[in-house]
Amino acid sequence: GANLFSLSGEMPAYDNIVLTEIDAQQGKIVLGGQEMFPGDVMNDEDEYTFRRIQIRETILSHFEKEIQLFPRGIKVLTLFFIDSVEKYRQYDGEGEQQPGEYAEIFEEEYNKLRSEQLDLFREEYNKYLLDTDPGRVHRGYMPAGYSDYLERDEAEAVHEGYFSIDKKGRAVDPKVKRGSESSDDISAYDLIMKDKERLMSLEEPVRFIFSHSALKEGWDNPNVFQICALKNPESGSETRRRQEVGRGMRLCVDNNGQRMDIESVGELVHSINKLTVVASESYEAFAKGLQNEIAASLKDRPKKVTPELFANKVVREESGKEQLLTKDQARELLYELMIQKVVDRKGDITEIGRELIEKDKLPLPEEFAPYREDITNILKSVYTGEPFRPENERNTVRLQTNQNFARKEFQELWDKISLKTIYEVRFDTEKLVQDSIVKINANLNIRDRVYEIVSGELDTHTREELESNEAIKAESRGTVQVGFNPSTTAVYDIVGEIESRTHLTRRSITRILKGLKREKFLLLKKNPEVFIARCSGFINEVKATLIFSNIVYHKTEQRHDAKTVFSNDNTTLRNAAVLKKHIYDYLATDSKTEAAFVKALEESTEVTVYARLPRSFYITTPVANYSPDWAIVFDKEKVRHIYFVAETKGSDSGLELREIEKLKIHCAGEHFKEISGNEVVFKAVSSFETLMEVVQMK
Repeated sequence: GANLFSLSGEMPAYDNIVLTEIDAQQGKIVLGGQEMFPGDVMNDEDEYTFRRIQIRETILSHFEKEIQLFPRGIKVLTLFFIDSVEKYRQYDGEGEQQPGEYAEIFEEEYNKLRSEQLDLFREEYNKYLLDTDPGRVHRGYMPAGYSDYLERDEAEAVHEGYFSIDKKGRAVDPKVKRGSESSDDISAYDLIMKDKERLMSLEEPVRFIFSHSALKEGWDNPNVFQICALKNPESGSETRRRQEVGRGMRLCVDNNGQRMDIESVGELVHSINKLTVVASESYEAFAKGLQNEIAASLKDRPKKVTPELFANKVVREESGKEQLLTKDQARELLYELMIQKVVDRKGDITEIGRELIEKDKLPLPEEFAPYREDITNILKSVYTGEPFRPENERNTVRLQTNQNFARKEFQELWDKISLKTIYEVRFDTEKLVQDSIVKINANLNIRDRVYEIVSGELDTHTREELESNEAIKAESRGTVQVGFNPSTTAVYDIVGEIESRTHLTRRSITRILKGLKREKFLLLKKNPEVFIARCSGFINEVKATLIFSNIVYHKTEQRHDAKTVFSNDNTTLRNAAVLKKHIYDYLATDSKTEAAFVKALEESTEVTVYARLPRSFYITTPVANYSPDWAIVFDKEKVRHIYFVAETKGSDSGLELREIEKLKIHCAGEHFKEISGNEVVFKAVSSFETLMEVVQMK
């Protein structure tokens, strides 16, 4: 139900964008009707350029492969996977079919690259005629008849889409259920599924296929040589890369139906049957992901059962109660499985064991019997290759405060820190405007977006080589630099959006923008949202500097309500650490610094009780609400300061904190001084050792 338009201060890019679903199990949200997975970007103007580069590289690869295979009578096909049908095919008010964004980009790039190929061919061919060396190799060489083949068909004839359509013949997203109103795209189905021979004939113009649901339809073709994923890499299942690559992992055939295998072409079989994937993610992510997926599916994977197979796995009873298997329990479980002859001494699952697993009759001692289903699935993963994933693997635990919350010591601390304050601040507006102009002019830079094109080859298949990350070798093919994107259509209220981030008046913001150098203001064209964010950030830094010594806090009669604060943010991952001194039994930390801090708090004899303060506990500041990290009660017999509120930072150096962070921390200190009369100490610290130095000070 969250409306991003209102939450963003009514930024135009978020108009009518509402969060309608959160699915933790699949790791996705539905935003404005569009499914989004981690890493997805919606309405990113730079994505237009990114997809154009992908399409261009795919067409170029297609031409390179086509030149190589045309003399052998082999039709080269290319497959595009897209995330939305509308990006390829749309309809006007009369129901007439219109090309979508990807179709328009494709035809523009195809015509441009085809012209370049033909011009290069003619130029090099003329040089060839004047060259007395018949053995010369020409970069523009084209086999006989290929230029005619290339010129024969117009751009709009060489590509086709394969989608579901409704009864009116309009392409639809296959994920949208339409009951009896849906049918198959008959013409595309006939060409792509029923008449593969015609599709693979050089006489058929279609060489590029755009598809949304080809994987679900079981589509494949032996002559797919290029695959381009025009969608986010995180979308879909974990076997997405391997499934998509699988569409092109077939030995191709020539115009006569002759398969290009080792018997017909000998050692050339590998150079002919080479698949090129144009990925929509960084090279490292694609290579690593593909290697992992291939390695996981290899037939020669180890089939051993070890204690590590069970250790730290969360298993569940039918009632939903969960248990984290410890290392000792894992060893005990393996021992029991060996006694029952489910597993032999070498760690292999026996024939008897496999039969028991398949029949779901695994013999287990009483301690493990309630978790039979999950333990069975863990054992199955050894020979099926499918990783064990408990339902809602990253499900969260809803926490209840424990006996530490009710302790007198913590309640006394809460009574001291729960008071709310208001602040009063005065500063020179003229100085704010002039200092902001100077800071933005000196520091604002927005780089052109640079895309690096990296290629690599995978020519090995052993698991050891795949897991070593050395199976695919990479090399950079260059970069593409892109400045202002003329396709940008979003309209921005620059002043209004900076106002919502800085809380200055529109008049002051207008004066600042008017004072910028022309070349700095024109950076707005490169990326409006980055311009807004960075200008707002610089203004807030100047504002923070001016406020620092001119802010005063005053106590109010209002308080934070403990029941509200400690019930709003009381969920954590179920594999979080189990604690003894915290007001909850579990706590998930955000960093190594925090993890080390919690460990020290638990082990310290000086600490009585502590709490990780929820985000709903905050202090108001002129730049943003601020939530400290920790509230700690020390043993009054062992330290100087009993009550302490801490913020854990990675460094003790104030120079490493931005002005805004410095101001927040300063405001927090002033707030706690006001409400407790210096009885509660606030400090930003990098470690528990630093904390102890502070609490021992007189």
